[in-house]
Amino acid sequence: MLYKTNAKSLLLTTAIVSWALLLLNILISAEAINQPGAVKISIPYINNFLIVIFIVSVFLYQRISSENLKGIDFITYLWTLFSKAGVAAYASLALFLGYRLTINYTNIDSPSLLHFVYQINFGLLVVFLAKSFYIWRQLLLYHKNKFLQIAWDWFELLIFGTLLLTLLNFNYTSYIFLPLLALLSFYILFLCTNLKWVAYLTFNNKSRSLVLLGAILLSCYIFINFFRQFADSPDLVIDYTDVGFLLLAMLFVGLYTLAAFLVSLFSLPTSSVFEQKSEDLLNFQRLSQSIQQGQSEAQVYDMLFESTIKASDASAAWFELIRNSEPQVTHLLSINAEQITRIRHLLLAYNIQNIDYINNNLDRNPGFRDLTLPWKSLIILPIKSKKHLSGVLYLLKDIEQGFDRETTNVLRTFTSQTILTIENLRLVTESLQNERYKEELKIATQVQESLIPKTFPTDSWFEIATHAVAAKEVGGDFYDFLQLSESRIAIIIGDVSGKGISAAFHMAQMKGIFHGLMQQDMPPSEFMKQANSALSRCLEKTSFITSALYIIDYRMKGFMFARAGHCHTLYYNSMMEDVFYFQTDGLGLGIIRDKSYNNHVREMYYDYNPNDVMVIYTDGIVEARSPDNDEYGEDRLKYMLTQTYHLEAEDIKCAIINDLEDFTGPGNLYDDQTLLVIKFKPTQPNE
Repeated sequence: MLYKTNAKSLLLTTAIVSWALLLLNILISAEAINQPGAVKISIPYINNFLIVIFIVSVFLYQRISSENLKGIDFITYLWTLFSKAGVAAYASLALFLGYRLTINYTNIDSPSLLHFVYQINFGLLVVFLAKSFYIWRQLLLYHKNKFLQIAWDWFELLIFGTLLLTLLNFNYTSYIFLPLLALLSFYILFLCTNLKWVAYLTFNNKSRSLVLLGAILLSCYIFINFFRQFADSPDLVIDYTDVGFLLLAMLFVGLYTLAAFLVSLFSLPTSSVFEQKSEDLLNFQRLSQSIQQGQSEAQVYDMLFESTIKASDASAAWFELIRNSEPQVTHLLSINAEQITRIRHLLLAYNIQNIDYINNNLDRNPGFRDLTLPWKSLIILPIKSKKHLSGVLYLLKDIEQGFDRETTNVLRTFTSQTILTIENLRLVTESLQNERYKEELKIATQVQESLIPKTFPTDSWFEIATHAVAAKEVGGDFYDFLQLSESRIAIIIGDVSGKGISAAFHMAQMKGIFHGLMQQDMPPSEFMKQANSALSRCLEKTSFITSALYIIDYRMKGFMFARAGHCHTLYYNSMMEDVFYFQTDGLGLGIIRDKSYNNHVREMYYDYNPNDVMVIYTDGIVEARSPDNDEYGEDRLKYMLTQTYHLEAEDIKCAIINDLEDFTGPGNLYDDQTLLVIKFKPTQPNE
């Protein structure tokens, strides 16, 4: 710290002295030019030397100062840039206007005054460029990688290298140097595409940033316009438009400011969407944590009602709690009891009761139209498991087509999470009150099984067979899928540390996070990073989750995947006729609970061939033990695939499970077992 303080003092002193000497030398030269009999004193390259010293001193000073700017409060960066550098342009403008007024009203046309004003504006320009240059550097390198760091280091080296042209008095516009400067300009355009920080601005912050960025752009214009007016002026001893470094620095500052302004402007309409997605994910976590935080059913329903209204932007809503088979309205939004009664009677007449129902055109239905209600879209979401109806949620909007597919999926995920949370809350409460523990666990098992897909989408491009069995009534193994588009499907498998109820709770949390995050269609490695961040807030310190996520794209005939400490994927390549394990890096979710986890996740892409086979499993398969306490092992699983790869996916699965049961013996199940077999078919759908 003392070293930096001394360095800043030295650089500041050097900058002031060099600027003062440069001003003095320019004023002397200007007076000598305008006095024919005066003795002209000229020291070769002295002005160029002082210019370079001043620029280097100011830029190095600002480089050290910018290191104090840390964190993700990007509005503070922009405000610092405007308040400490952008205002220099407005001070420059005020000085120039004062100069114009002076010469216009006093008829004083002093060369010394002109050079004094011009020199002050030069100093303000360098301060503005230096501050802007290094604040943009901080933002440009946000979420940097090694390539970007190297690219910036080379850019900084090259742009400072152009000062040699000024020092040696070379003309940078000559045919020798112009192509090099043109290439450097393209280099600047590439750097200006690194604007990751803009994505982290909220809607309100983007609105504020547009004002600040606009003010900074205006500062650039003021400086450019001032020096353009005096370019090639015969009245000036030095023309700073001949300094290539200043032009390139202004090009970088101006283009990066413009790029940030445009990206902020065009992403402004979608900011609220991503904020809503983040809010949905937070609400998923809150619902998942209800049991661990000791919350009641009423509090869970409060969270459900609030979360679904925010997610759907509903105009009106009500929630009915079912008590002794009778509905009881517990939550209301912008609707009265008389309107609820009329809607309920009409639904009863249509035999729509306690079922999942959507109507996005109420005005086209004669019954609803006769009610003369202000709403045009309705969705009904029952909160029920296979055996128990807890409540019914009604949401209304005052526009047609108010509940699109994506919104409906989010709402259903909320209700599914609520179902599991409510059932588990009841299970825990009743198990503490009486001796019916096993009976109540069956309810949780049914709910958990209802959340695990029994079938996958069928198509002509792949087939899949699944096997899942829990060591206890409820388990911590899980798998799920999400159709991202017509040609892309996401498949996840995971294993929660531990067994029983605790593992089942965390399994439900992971399912909610999976559906919440994959609505944004992010790549597997980014999903693992976001899931680790989310789970770190709700998992106990002693718990973690291993998982693997696969995104299969039949149009590209390939898949990408990332693993978080999960078992290695077993694969058969039909072209090479080889069976092998993908040896990829990955660390379990919740083991490392800070940003350093991002360094432990790797993503892999693989092109599949017709008749390739992929075997995905949990450690309950390979760690299953025989009566002699021998492990089934990866080698035996690999051997089974070499013997069965030519079969259908279902037959491959059955062969492996039969061999596993022969190895362990009947009833010898110590851990949850999950197995997925995917076989890519030779025929592909028409594209």
